[in-house]
Amino acid sequence: MIKKILKFLLFIAILLAIGSFIFVNSKKPQYSGELNIENLNDKVTVYFDEIGVPHIYAQNQQDAYIALGYLHAQDRLWQMELIRRISAGRLSEIFGKDMIDTDKFFKGIGVEEAADRSIKNLDTTTISYKLTNAYLNGINQFIDKGSTPIEFSLIGIEKENYTIKDIYNVFGYMGLSFAQAHKTDPLMTNLKNKLGYHYMVELGLKTEPNSTMIGNYNPNVKSESKVASVVNNILDKSVVPPFIGSNSWVVGEKKTKNKKVILANDPHIAFSQPAVWYQSHIVTPNFEIYGFNLALTPFPLLGHNHDYAYGITLFENDDNDFYSEKDGQKYKNRKYTIKVKDDQDVEFQVKVGRHGPVMNDFIDLIDSEENIAMDWVYTKFDNDMLHVSYEISHANSLDDFKKGVEKIHAPGLNMMYGDAKGNIAWFAAAKLYSRENDANTKYILESENDKISYLDFNQNPQAINPPWNYVYSANNQPKAIDNRLYPGYYLAEDRAKRIVNLVQPKNDFTKEEMQEMIMDVTSPVVLKNINTVLKNISKVNLSDNEKEAIEILKSWKGDYKSTHTAPTIYNKFIYNFLKNTFADEMGEEGFKQFLKTHLYKRQIAKQIQNRKSIWWDNTSTKEIKENRDEIFTSSFHEAITDLENQLGEDVNDWTWDKALSITHRHAFDKVEALKSIFNVGPFITNGGNEVINNQLFQLDGSGKYEVKGGPSTRRIIDFSDIENGIAILPTGQSGNVFSKHYKDQAQKYLDGEFYKMMLNKEEIEASKDVLVLKSIK
Repeated sequence: MIKKILKFLLFIAILLAIGSFIFVNSKKPQYSGELNIENLNDKVTVYFDEIGVPHIYAQNQQDAYIALGYLHAQDRLWQMELIRRISAGRLSEIFGKDMIDTDKFFKGIGVEEAADRSIKNLDTTTISYKLTNAYLNGINQFIDKGSTPIEFSLIGIEKENYTIKDIYNVFGYMGLSFAQAHKTDPLMTNLKNKLGYHYMVELGLKTEPNSTMIGNYNPNVKSESKVASVVNNILDKSVVPPFIGSNSWVVGEKKTKNKKVILANDPHIAFSQPAVWYQSHIVTPNFEIYGFNLALTPFPLLGHNHDYAYGITLFENDDNDFYSEKDGQKYKNRKYTIKVKDDQDVEFQVKVGRHGPVMNDFIDLIDSEENIAMDWVYTKFDNDMLHVSYEISHANSLDDFKKGVEKIHAPGLNMMYGDAKGNIAWFAAAKLYSRENDANTKYILESENDKISYLDFNQNPQAINPPWNYVYSANNQPKAIDNRLYPGYYLAEDRAKRIVNLVQPKNDFTKEEMQEMIMDVTSPVVLKNINTVLKNISKVNLSDNEKEAIEILKSWKGDYKSTHTAPTIYNKFIYNFLKNTFADEMGEEGFKQFLKTHLYKRQIAKQIQNRKSIWWDNTSTKEIKENRDEIFTSSFHEAITDLENQLGEDVNDWTWDKALSITHRHAFDKVEALKSIFNVGPFITNGGNEVINNQLFQLDGSGKYEVKGGPSTRRIIDFSDIENGIAILPTGQSGNVFSKHYKDQAQKYLDGEFYKMMLNKEEIEASKDVLVLKSIK
């Protein structure tokens, strides 16, 4: 009897194993064999390389983009679903009531209305429009014929076909995801009203004239703080990664060993799983591009071929103002309905005036009687990003590329360029404007301060073949043009200073040296900070651990390596230093919001060097007036005590790998039974805030930092060896958990390794995985 039961159980186990095998294989992307595809004019052959990048060989671009759409969908359909839903305000339909605030916000700001207007004015005869529809046709064919991603089944939603409006909604999310205006302006207004201008002037809200700036060379020419809190909460729980920052530099022929241009680029975006970019290589008889596409976008924002290469960083310009509306303003009302999974629909309406939507109507925590309107450049003009991305990926010259980037209005992007002819260029691409009065746009403005004039693109910061033979961007402030410094939310100079320090003196760069540079983890700014602090803290009654920590900081070179203890000590000190300096005036909630702005990063070095700051005095100690040295000393003592409690009494155990980790989180991260399957990580990493290998974490009092974002890809293109450009993604090419390419790049990414971006046809045709797409007659 027992034998029969065991045999039966074995039989069931075999059946389950066979069933699981069949199920898993039915869900995998198809990388080889043949597929019948509608609307093709000819056969398309796709070679998948060792990391799953499709090299698409077609007889015409129409066929190539149908193929791209199909292949992109089979690896990333779940990601496409999330990104089309977020800016349309449709996440509550699949995730329930926890996403209502997010949906209200995105519906309220008017992304869909802007998309409708842009689409209405589209020229449907253009090649870009026709190729976009070919791409959508490929996606929708996969939806109709391909396997359903397991995420759809687990949540219980049906697949829907995609339209061009979904693509425009992606551009809308890209435009808003930077969101520093929402994090900064309301908070600064609240602090100004609470503390007065004499406190605010030290925060440097306009410009930083002594900072490292990008050089131009153009040969042709109250409840307000709740807004910040809500936007931070929305972006913190976003299932789609927001854009954050970036590095890029392009060195000219005179600065390379082989006398050819080299381009490096690593856009910084919040980490998630799947990774942000999808790589592809398209080849037709008259066109070639190796590109990196966002989900649901047909044309790459990063790309190269044998003739030219381009990349992006965020410009960080100010394109979003807030106005306090006066009584008597005329409004139109927009009505919205949010469908909520397992709950009742939510209906609301938003007033829209001359400055834009009134945020009180869709951010519940704004309880002020004063209407706060959001004036966003993105919604003021038709969105041309579809044509921009087509034109920059199909450019035949530097002039063609420039004509494409001139059409960008929001978000502001630094467009980086280099080519085989030796040209290099940087364009700060955005719709910039000047204001008739001197109103500070880091505050909520009075409604009469709205007189602006838009500038011609030639007045934008840019550099074309500058005599110093390189261009770069690290989200830092560009130098003035016409004595005008453009307002923005620029980042601290740390990365910019390091890039300039490395690039400027050297004239024989190689691709291998660029590979080392893009992984650099040294900050030139922290050494000056440490030197000032250590000179001015009191040395009286230091413990043994405090003495040892001082010696460690003295010998530190500013490099954020996982085996070092200095980064752990420094970051713990910096948090306590900022808290002891600002929290008494800002309040607990205000201080938390301050640490989520770029402003705090810019303030660290400046505050450390400011001996007579008004912020030094602790407002809660009425009988005592604190000074800088006392803040330094108390912050240092607190840091060492905190680390002893957190990591133990042995200072040698306080290594950076104990404090910093990285996990690429899937949308199912909150589901305990699923997160270990879909998440990738945790990992140990080198790097930290504002070094070139920018591993971005939220500074807080815990002393345990999770990397939230960083290089979304690293790319290096050397025109002396153009067929062997190199790149890496943080996890893998596929967003399908059953794919062999779901996380096959993760460890190599952390180790600073790269894969080849193959352009050589003979090498590509040697690929093991070959998929032939045939036309259905």
